Amino acid sequence: MKKYSIYLLAFSMLFMASCDEDFMERYPQTSISPEEFFKTEEDLRLYVNGLLSLPGMFEYQQDQSSDNMATTGAIEIKSMMTGTPNSQNITGGWNWARLRNINYFLENSPNAAASPEAIQHYEGLARFYRAVFYFEMVKRYSDVPWYGQLLNPSDEELLYKGRDSRETVMNGVMEDLAFAAQHVREDVPSGTPGNWAVKTLYARVALYEGTFRKYHDELGLQGSANDFLTLARDLSKEIMDSGNFSLHQTGNPGSDYKALFNSQDLSGNSEVILFNPYDLNKDRNSDINYTVFGTYEQSPSRDLVQTYLMQDGSRFTDQPGFETLGYVEEFENRDPRMAQTLVYPGWVRAPEPDAFIPILSRNFTGYFQQKGYNNTTDNVALGSLDFPVYRYAEVLLTYAEALAELGSLTQADADISVNLLRQRAGMPDLQVSLVNAQPDAFLAAKHPNVSGPMTGAILEIRRERRVEFALEGYRYDDLMRWSSGKLLENIPEGMYFPGLGKYDLTGDGVEDIILIDKGADVPGDPQKETNSLGKMLIYYKAGTVDDNVTVYMENGSQGGTLVTETAERTFEDPKYYYRPIPFQQTTLNPNLEQIFGWE
Repeated sequence: MKKYSIYLLAFSMLFMASCDEDFMERYPQTSISPEEFFKTEEDLRLYVNGLLSLPGMFEYQQDQSSDNMATTGAIEIKSMMTGTPNSQNITGGWNWARLRNINYFLENSPNAAASPEAIQHYEGLARFYRAVFYFEMVKRYSDVPWYGQLLNPSDEELLYKGRDSRETVMNGVMEDLAFAAQHVREDVPSGTPGNWAVKTLYARVALYEGTFRKYHDELGLQGSANDFLTLARDLSKEIMDSGNFSLHQTGNPGSDYKALFNSQDLSGNSEVILFNPYDLNKDRNSDINYTVFGTYEQSPSRDLVQTYLMQDGSRFTDQPGFETLGYVEEFENRDPRMAQTLVYPGWVRAPEPDAFIPILSRNFTGYFQQKGYNNTTDNVALGSLDFPVYRYAEVLLTYAEALAELGSLTQADADISVNLLRQRAGMPDLQVSLVNAQPDAFLAAKHPNVSGPMTGAILEIRRERRVEFALEGYRYDDLMRWSSGKLLENIPEGMYFPGLGKYDLTGDGVEDIILIDKGADVPGDPQKETNSLGKMLIYYKAGTVDDNVTVYMENGSQGGTLVTETAERTFEDPKYYYRPIPFQQTTLNPNLEQIFGWE
């Protein structure tokens, strides 16, 4: 009975710790005796399960920070580019309580009466979680103090140490991941990280750090970039060669991709390496339909729409007049993943019988997201979608990108990686020699720091990443590691309308909406015009952001793209690739000096 109570106590403390930062500062050393708890493998399992923290459905909101989305939310990077950021108003992120919980386990777990294999398995999981923790800290601050052991209040020298170099910290991260990759078991409970999930994250970190060092001159670490890229290549190839995973496909390019994001059970999916299971019946609610679909805070950008290729593999941005194509025309003959990610003309929203008419609204683009949206009225189904945390598609693109950045991508390499994704989507293969001979000028202008004989391949792989992972929360990190932050200065735009008048937004050739001048009055229902189907047109008053209207347009009544905001954005390079340590922390510990121009 005493043993059972200790299990409950440990689990409840970990749960409470996730909700209460002050509690976490006290936990665990003053709350539980290691002699009483760390005795068996079951104790190790219980504690490590309490450390489990998986990305979830709200990852779809992370793209608000990137050029994939327009947002009305107070997103940190947007506020930085439009305000006066400093260490006194950017205060999030500097929380070390989770690291303390991890290091507490690592210090005490060897004392358990368990097999060496079991102890190393759970140590590997804890070191995996520590690597994730520090990877996030490095992405935010670059240089941070590295603590590989548990600290006590008397350890003043360590408590008040300064920042360790990025090299030191990333060496620690890679050592932790190498240990985890060697010792974490393959056979683990569903929804928890096993050996292949560890190696997927290991490859992701290696690719991130390799490209970050390559493209960020301010670090002076270009000489070590290829070591990380080589590791990313080798790790991803190991996962590919294992034969344990394959892309999810049933031979239906029009729905196979979408099935990854509206499934209530990903446990048997061949592509999913790690997933976050949700079940409304077990109080695990995944429903974020109000966020991914609707006029709440976020909407996909026109720049994302223009990234997708034509279905024949040609570039949309090579089409004459692509800049002035309307919503219906934009979706014609495009990469099938586009219509499985965004709401397309003719899409029907349950339980309505007719095609959905996109809602135009101030500060929004007019485009709607359907990735991650469950088009049903079943409340249990709405709240029980699993989330794919790591999927095999990422491994394939990590392999292709690492090789391209190393300058050694061959057609055979593309055929076993990026082209598998294109084939699943029903798209033509990437021809390495062709794209290198004729790089996309539209993409090249966005990424002017890409050069060399592999320029075309690198740009196309970046396109593929943006398309394959659209709205899943990858894009911001990609822009940061590629040193492409200047792209965030571009204010997201929405649908294009050539001027006032009537427009078809469902693709049936019949007008659905009417844009009227800012000075006109919207008539009452009896006086509204109807279309040839006898349905009333939806009225919008169009003008600029300074007008009292229902939609903002680039040129007011003269048309243009929908406008989401007007505040000028400035991305300071390299400063804004990092964040300042909060002022309160540098006051408490003067050894924590600001870097890259932060004050």
